[in-house]
Amino acid sequence: MPEWLRDAQWLWWVGAALAFGIVEMTTLDLLFLMLALGALVAAIVAGTGLGLLWQVLLFAIASGLFVFALRPVALKYLRLEGRGGKMGIEGNIGQTATVLEPVSDRDGLVKLRGEDWTARSELEGQTFATGDLVTVVRIDGATAVVTAATPEDKPFDLEPPTM
Repeated sequence: MPEWLRDAQWLWWVGAALAFGIVEMTTLDLLFLMLALGALVAAIVAGTGLGLLWQVLLFAIASGLFVFALRPVALKYLRLEGRGGKMGIEGNIGQTATVLEPVSDRDGLVKLRGEDWTARSELEGQTFATGDLVTVVRIDGATAVVTAATPEDKPFDLEPPTM
């Protein structure tokens, strides 16, 4: 092997680590991050002057240790399993909304998370006046089905109504 190539082996491992890092950015699974860390270990080994066989061997061992020991711990702390925020329609259920136009069991309009939503009350005959706070019980199509907001649903920054 030419001397210039042998002296630059550590640079090839750093390049491999960068390539693994780029792939990790597209997958976000932490697998390629562990391989990138293994490549950095191999770069350090190459920098000490050990041969290619040792570099590859230590890359495989370090990557395996990172994948099977570090990755599960990292995933546990990065992903709050089962406790993530709900998105889409499910994310609106349980949210507090402000009545923009009177809401009855047939129609109405509320502001929910900064957007105007058509709404109707959950119970027949139940109505809410403009400015009332309501809680979203479910979403039917593009209509929020609402009920009266409980005191714990009401935000603290609202001033009490004047009579």
